[in-house]
Amino acid sequence: LALLGPAPGAPCCPHGPALLFVKTSQGKEEGRRFYACSACRDRKDCNFFQWEDEKVSETRLAAREEYNRNHQPSFTHRQNVDRYKNFVLLPSSKRRFCQECQQLLLPAEWGKHSDHQFLCDITTAQLKSPSQLLYPLENKKTNAQYLFADRSCQFLLNLLVDLGFRRVLSVGTPRLHEMIQSKASQEEEFSVRSLLLDIDFRYSQFYTEDEFCHYNMFNHHFFGGEAARETCRKFLCEENGERVIMITDPPFGGLVEALASSFKKLMAMWRETEKEGLDNREMPTFWIFPYFFESRILDFFPSFSMMDYQVDYDNHALYKHGKTGRRQSPVRIFTNLTPSMIVLPEEEGYRFCTVCQRYVSSGNQHCEICNSCTSKDGRQWKHCVLCKKCVKPSWFHCNNCNCCALQKHSCEKTDVGCFVCGKAGHKRSACPSLSHA
Repeated sequence: LALLGPAPGAPCCPHGPALLFVKTSQGKEEGRRFYACSACRDRKDCNFFQWEDEKVSETRLAAREEYNRNHQPSFTHRQNVDRYKNFVLLPSSKRRFCQECQQLLLPAEWGKHSDHQFLCDITTAQLKSPSQLLYPLENKKTNAQYLFADRSCQFLLNLLVDLGFRRVLSVGTPRLHEMIQSKASQEEEFSVRSLLLDIDFRYSQFYTEDEFCHYNMFNHHFFGGEAARETCRKFLCEENGERVIMITDPPFGGLVEALASSFKKLMAMWRETEKEGLDNREMPTFWIFPYFFESRILDFFPSFSMMDYQVDYDNHALYKHGKTGRRQSPVRIFTNLTPSMIVLPEEEGYRFCTVCQRYVSSGNQHCEICNSCTSKDGRQWKHCVLCKKCVKPSWFHCNNCNCCALQKHSCEKTDVGCFVCGKAGHKRSACPSLSHA
């Protein structure tokens, strides 16, 4: 499949406008183009499908609109804000949270949920940490709520403050958002503000319309319409020298090109707000994603570079810091800020390479031949004279394939080129012709 992107007048599913796709074979487009859900790659999660050239009857259109309406949350954001105000006024003994419906309950609603599991005596501290109260959604391609561990969250926040940013557009980073909110309410001198954009509407129970927008980062859709878009636009206005940075932590199974398209639109929104005109400047950004997507991200944002800092997560079995070998977290920060400005913690083994002018991990040794710190995964890589580049320590040069690979690889597989364009040297997911589409 190749993504052709958002199309004007695209039909909608409960997740907003659908994206246009086409089936490809060896680089040639073939078959009909079709629309599918932007957020869910799995038909079990959202089965929306429509051929691009299909004539949809009035009856079916009406049924679809009805379906989309029925699949919206039972309360509006405004109603949730009002409910929260009432909830906070209740004594601790009357504060309940339904675990099955993932909803704060007012006493009048207890009857409806009487046969559900619920938590009682919800504290103010719990209300200030909704990411720990809510059950994480772990669909890898749509929500994938793997939440930053405290170490990573604290590091990111300290870094932002040190870099002089006072506004954070938190796109799919609820834990960082709540850490900023919590610090702002406790410390008078703390002046950082955050706006959370997230597809998880459950957060509307805890944040006002100025603190949270229901947003789909795969199609740049604000569910709250023009009012929510305006909230975001206002937040991006840099008044009194309050610099803005976007931090985003998308689901790793999501389409890079769809994400890049949305991030470019958010950057364009930021440029529009500037009175002096920012021309082609990019909004400062941290895109948090696994290192093996580096070439794909750089296709869309050539100004980005990858930092060595390992981001780790609380509720992910593999993405934990401090492991060694291949079990280290593969998640990195991609940024358009000058790499030398990103100071990484020396107590965790990061050091400054004066040649590369950036902080690198302890295992990332500078290669004199490549004239660069070449390791991507935290281990020390080795230089292959025949490949003219550094490779993973477990790889060896194969004369049949004329490149480095694992010792136990099967040589015949290397003759098969990319499924999309037929050329060797890359997989389908990293095909340059996909990014042009």
